[in-house]
Amino acid sequence: MEKTEKIRKAYIDHVLENGFPPATLFAFAKKLKMAEAELYDFYTSFEAIEMDLWLGFFEEAKAKVEADDIYQGYTVREKILAFYYTWAEVLKANRSFVMYAYKKLKKPVSTKKPAEIKPFKDAFYSYANDLLAEGRESNEILMRPFISKRYPDALWNNTMYVLDFWTKDRSKGFEKTDTAIEKTVNATIDLMGRSVVDSVFDLAKFAFQNR
Repeated sequence: MEKTEKIRKAYIDHVLENGFPPATLFAFAKKLKMAEAELYDFYTSFEAIEMDLWLGFFEEAKAKVEADDIYQGYTVREKILAFYYTWAEVLKANRSFVMYAYKKLKKPVSTKKPAEIKPFKDAFYSYANDLLAEGRESNEILMRPFISKRYPDALWNNTMYVLDFWTKDRSKGFEKTDTAIEKTVNATIDLMGRSVVDSVFDLAKFAFQNR
């Protein structure tokens, strides 16, 4: 086990067993049988460890879906759905810690912007922008003046909604979370795609230009 993984695991074990972080980095390093200076080579605060953990859950889910050959042939809608379903499974495997860490975040996360999830958010935006670019090329995603630039925000808000819903979900196998994922993704992609309004606007524009 590499040292970063060992540190993260020890941190998770401590907060789950005690309900709060270690008293100091010195005490934590001592528990790990490491010199305090060596710990600083990896993490300089407990907040940094939590940042890495949130990012790690995202990266694990993304790596899993992208390793699947079938995923590569999916539409953008299907890729986003696959990511969320996989991410929910990753979170489930770490539910006790995620519940602890999520409870600590300043709410609402969309406006408070807690530092613990910033690396996760930055990585998600990069992933979302790649998918949106792919969707534009396939015409699954429609460019709209003043609105298109908000598409990544919409997907991030979906992510936070799914996370919040999942923390409150008490259904068997978290089946309600699966339904929430399906409905939020479909609604969002439908709004980003071509709609009846777009078709009517195109027709009106064509008629005006060819009157």
